[in-house]
Amino acid sequence: MIRTVFVVMTSLLLAFNSFSVSAKGDAAAGQEKSAACAACHGADGNSQIPMNPILAGQYADYIVRALMDYKSGARQNPIMAGMAAGLSKEDMEDLAAYFSSQQGLTTLPRP
Repeated sequence: MIRTVFVVMTSLLLAFNSFSVSAKGDAAAGQEKSAACAACHGADGNSQIPMNPILAGQYADYIVRALMDYKSGARQNPIMAGMAAGLSKEDMEDLAAYFSSQQGLTTLPRP
């Protein structure tokens, strides 16, 4: 029983570590690359459109993972798949560094 628990816990730990992403991007470069993102997510990542996620203040590794998943097709959204298709890993890390460095709004004015 203890051995089974150990094997399961070790497997989960290894699986978790294989999915971790290290975002080491350049926020200034990310700001320059974020022009296409602004239409849906706002210039600073604070979307004013209720159905679009707020990226400002989000964890950088989450943003990189989401973009990688859109690019690979693991995450399904035709608009984001098209946006992510041309991004390199460096582009993703730069965008993540920029948006994660922005102050997220706690309360959004919604229509």
